[in-house]
Amino acid sequence: MDVARVLRMNGGTGETSYANNSLIQQKSITLTKPIREEAITCFYKERLPRTLAIADLGCSSGPNALFVTGELIQNVEKLRRDLNHESPEYIIFLNDLPANDFNNIFKSLECFKQNLSRRVIGGIDQCYITGVPGSFYGRILPTNSLDFVHSSNSLHWISQVPKHVENNKGNIYIASTSPLDVRKAYYDQFQRDFSSFLKCRAQELVEGGRMVLTLAGRSNDYPSSHESKYIWELLSKALNDMVLEGIIKEDEVDSFNLPLYCPSPSELVLEIEKEGSFTLNLLEAFEVSWKDACGDEDLNDNNSGFKVAQFIRAATEPLFVSHFGEAITDDLFHRYQNIIADRMAKENNVLVFLTMSLTKTT
Repeated sequence: MDVARVLRMNGGTGETSYANNSLIQQKSITLTKPIREEAITCFYKERLPRTLAIADLGCSSGPNALFVTGELIQNVEKLRRDLNHESPEYIIFLNDLPANDFNNIFKSLECFKQNLSRRVIGGIDQCYITGVPGSFYGRILPTNSLDFVHSSNSLHWISQVPKHVENNKGNIYIASTSPLDVRKAYYDQFQRDFSSFLKCRAQELVEGGRMVLTLAGRSNDYPSSHESKYIWELLSKALNDMVLEGIIKEDEVDSFNLPLYCPSPSELVLEIEKEGSFTLNLLEAFEVSWKDACGDEDLNDNNSGFKVAQFIRAATEPLFVSHFGEAITDDLFHRYQNIIADRMAKENNVLVFLTMSLTKTT
């Protein structure tokens, strides 16, 4: 699987689009707002920059793509008014893999700027926004060009499916039945990728620059912990049911693994300390219920199952289509919806997210 070519959230604004099925991601962004506010406040007060360069890495598309950008600009504008300073020029870099629906973002820019100007006293004159396609596991911007980096719900996607996971039979991610060498292969790939991410950002950030990163993870050191694997095990079950019915072949499932890793806090700390360019100011774990995929809607279990299945479909459908073909997609996620609904009727499940705030020190 060529992850850089295939991995993307569903584009557009249709029923299965990421734009209409990203409430869990929105919830995680909302919960981490105080951490971003503290980070941007500290940076601005220390530097009082005339130009502020912000990168949002893994921006995807839809309403979440520009949400944090607008929030950060409003924070800075309040600060500069309190300090009686002029508004800085804002340079915003929106990054994702080349297959991302950047057109959806670009079409919304005029509306975004208009709304932002209404929220900021005196309006915003100098705000320049550009798209930067490419993998954030490599360099994407010039040396010392960034002041602030944000990434939310992206860094758990690794750069490739780990090598030597062929014996992860019947599973699409680390599961209770996954052999130890599969777990190690996933962890090794995460180590390489996260280390590369840190090295690249250390080159692109100015000294004293800030990063706030949020990704799906787990709260303990067990790679197959319930909170990080369960939602994927249920998707594996839907696939294996289709194998039993002869709809897809067993070896098709056995040869498919997700390019995903949900780290623990200690695994993140280890890589940050090993790389050595950043001070870790804060690292927090928090839970988001599967039910948050439904927003404020009062739904029954079956409809809630549909919403959760749509949330996963919006984030993974291109991966499944590239491997299994488009013909099985509706059937697969309909089965998944029913499995999810059954579980939600019996238990309350959560996803764990990890948020960290870092400062470049060397």
